[in-house]
Amino acid sequence: MGIYLNPDNMGFRQAINSEIYVDKTGLIELTNNVLYTEQKYVCVNRPRRFGKSMAANMLSAYYGRGEDSQEMFSGLKIAETESFEKHLNKYNVIRLNMAEFSRCANMTEKIDQIERILLREIKREYKDIDFLDITQLVLTLKDIYVETKTPFVFIIDEWDCIFREQQNDTEAQRLYLDFLRNLLKDQTYVALAYMTGILPIKKYGVHSALNMFTEISMTNPREYSEFTGFTEEEVKALCNNYNMPYYEMKRWYDGYDLKGVAVYNPRSVVMSLTGRDFDNYWTATETFEALKIYIELNIEGLRDDIVKLLSGEEIRIDTTTFTNDMVSFHSKDDVLTLLVHLGYLTYNFYEKTVRIPNYEISQQFASTIKIMDWGEVAKSLKVSDELLKATLACKSDKVAALIQQSHMEDTSILKYNDENSLACVISLAYYSAREKYEMWCELPTGEGFADLVFMPRKNIDLPALVVELKKDKSADTAIEQIKRRQYTDKIKDYTGDVLLVGISYDSKEKTHSCVIEKIVK
Repeated sequence: MGIYLNPDNMGFRQAINSEIYVDKTGLIELTNNVLYTEQKYVCVNRPRRFGKSMAANMLSAYYGRGEDSQEMFSGLKIAETESFEKHLNKYNVIRLNMAEFSRCANMTEKIDQIERILLREIKREYKDIDFLDITQLVLTLKDIYVETKTPFVFIIDEWDCIFREQQNDTEAQRLYLDFLRNLLKDQTYVALAYMTGILPIKKYGVHSALNMFTEISMTNPREYSEFTGFTEEEVKALCNNYNMPYYEMKRWYDGYDLKGVAVYNPRSVVMSLTGRDFDNYWTATETFEALKIYIELNIEGLRDDIVKLLSGEEIRIDTTTFTNDMVSFHSKDDVLTLLVHLGYLTYNFYEKTVRIPNYEISQQFASTIKIMDWGEVAKSLKVSDELLKATLACKSDKVAALIQQSHMEDTSILKYNDENSLACVISLAYYSAREKYEMWCELPTGEGFADLVFMPRKNIDLPALVVELKKDKSADTAIEQIKRRQYTDKIKDYTGDVLLVGISYDSKEKTHSCVIEKIVK
C-alpha cells in the first residue's frame, strides 16, 4: 500500500460514512465495460464541487490492491452486478491529484516530481523485479506488467488544473500533455485511464495529444448523465427523509439538463439538507470575479445575451469552436460554452441552447451585474424590490415611473425594438418577484400569449400576476386583451386573487404607462 500506488480506501470510506451519501457505484459498471478495450480512456469533465473527487476515490477503492474492499462495497449497487467480483481489487491503481503538484516552479519540475514519487513507491512494492532502467517511469511500468501480468488503472483527478493555473503558458501545457500521452497512449499496461477535471482536453490545431480519450462533459455527458450530480429521484428521496420541501429544492438547485436527465448540484443539495435551509452554497465558494471576468468581455455583444439569459430566455450557441481553455475566445459562443463547463449555464444537447439553470446561479449573475458598470441593467435589478411592492399595492403610476427609471433608450438590449424586447426589460425589472413567484414568459392561452405570468409559489399568500405588454398602444388596451383572450383561464385552479397588469411604452414620447386591475376570486 502506498500514497499514490494502490492507496488505502480512506477517501471513499469518508464519503460513505458521511451523513448524506448517494450511491453512485453504478458508474463502476460503466468503467468495467470498457476495461481492456479501445474505449478504456475516459475523461470526465464537470464543474467544481460536483463530486469528481468522490468518484475518483470510489474507483480507486474498487480497483486497487492496496486494501480489501469487499465489505465496503457489499451493500452498494455495484455488488448486484455480474462484473463486481471479477474486477474487485484486481489492479495496480495509480491515483494522482494534479492539484497537489501546483507548487512546483515549472512544468519540468512538476513532471520530474511525479515520476520520482511514483518510482519510489514502485521500488518499495516490487523489490524483486530486475528493472531495465528504474529511472524511467514508462519502462518501469512495462517491466512490472511483463513480470506480474497485473495491469494498471490510472485515476488522475484535477487533470486540467495546469490549464486553469497557467492559462497563458502554452509551452508548459504542451509538455504536460506530452507527458500524459507518453504515459498512457497505446500502452499495454493500461487497463483503464480515468481522468477528471473541469475543462475538456485542450486542442492544438486540428489534433489533440490525448485524442484517444472519450470526453464526458457538460455539453455531451453521453451515458454518464446520472453520475454527473444528484438525479431528480435521488433528491426527492432525500427531501422526504429530511422533511424538506422538494419544490424549493428544485427551484434552487435543479436545472442542469444532461441529455434529458435533470441533474442537481450535489454540494448545494447536501448543504441545504444538513443546514435545513436554502441559500447560495455552490456560488458562495467562489468570488464575483470568477464570473465577472468572462461576462464583461462583451465579445460580439455577449452582454446582450447575458441580459436575455437573466430575463429567462434561452440562447442558441455553437460549442464546436471552443478550444477548451480559459483564454482563447474567438466568439461569444466560446465564452458561453466555457460558462457551461464551469456550471454557470446549462446546455440543451438537442436544441443547442443554453440557459441559467436555477435560482442559485441566477442570483450570482444578478449580483455580479450589480457590481459591474452595466448602467440601466444594474439599475433595473436594483429597483426590482420596489417595483414588486408597488405592483402588489396596485400603485400603477409608481410602477410606470419605476420602469421608466430602469430604462434608457440608448442601452443596447434595453432598446424597445419590439414587444419581445419590452418583455425582456420588464422581466428584468420584476427580477425580485422570482423569489416568491414562478414566472412564465409568453404563456400560451386560448387566443394568443400573455407576455408574463407570475404564479405564487407554494405556501406564499400573494396574488397571481398576469402582465400584458404593449408598444405604442394604451395600457387599457393591454388589460382589454387579457380579458378578451381569457388569459386568466390558465390559472383558473388558483384560488387566490389575480392582478391584471397592463404596461405600455410610447416610443415617440419615450414614456411608460400602467394600469392595474384586481380580480377577487
